[in-house]
Amino acid sequence: MFKKIRVFILLTILAMVGLNSWLTQVRSTDWNSPLTVAIHPINGDHSRKTEEYLNHVKSWHFKKVEQFISQEALRYGINIGTDISPITFQVGQPLHELPPALPADRTLFSTMLWSMKLRYWHRQMKSENSLAGADIHLYVIYHDPEQLPVLEHSVGLQKGMVGIVNAYGDRRYTSSNNVVIVHELLHTLGATDKYDLATGTPIFPEGYAAPEQTPRYPQKMAELMAGHIPISPSESKMPRSLSQTRIGPLTANEINWSE
Repeated sequence: MFKKIRVFILLTILAMVGLNSWLTQVRSTDWNSPLTVAIHPINGDHSRKTEEYLNHVKSWHFKKVEQFISQEALRYGINIGTDISPITFQVGQPLHELPPALPADRTLFSTMLWSMKLRYWHRQMKSENSLAGADIHLYVIYHDPEQLPVLEHSVGLQKGMVGIVNAYGDRRYTSSNNVVIVHELLHTLGATDKYDLATGTPIFPEGYAAPEQTPRYPQKMAELMAGHIPISPSESKMPRSLSQTRIGPLTANEINWSE
């Protein structure tokens, strides 16, 4: 009997946690009030150059990102108030601890284990952070491009509404960093990738900013969750900034925007 009671209590706790997580996700995409995104900068290579860059990352640096999201939201009829962005950014103090590294093998088990480790680490980081009450938390790991020319994969999780973004700690890359940041941000809100996971090629039509364009190639812009601008059936290029991207109808539907 005691064992059955323990199992019942455990299942009840798990159900409550699951319900709370579901309610949080529902509230996050009702778009009745703005969401707050906490940016937590991290020095990924411990270099002085990256540290100097982190010291200059402030909330106002993300005003262009807020403007982009506001403009895209308006295209789908989302307007929560005059001059109010659906998503606002706040920058916390630089952190000195890296999140758990993504598994090399990426099996289902290793990915699930990593996800659990990340959420545990995230709870620890929030417990001592002034931005603990933010709706979404993005840990942006900055690197010196001269030390790390190719960045590791970034990831955004809807469960926990947390993301890990690898970016360059160099002002020349601020605009391209913003593309990755918003891509992972939309993952935390339920948006899915719109590219072939094996090749990285945008999927037609949902991965195209203008699938109705004639001729189809070259496209002028990227669908944000596809991440690339298709210039031929087999070639694509990275957008230089958010001004070269659009949020497509399927992505808008996934984050509960509607025309």
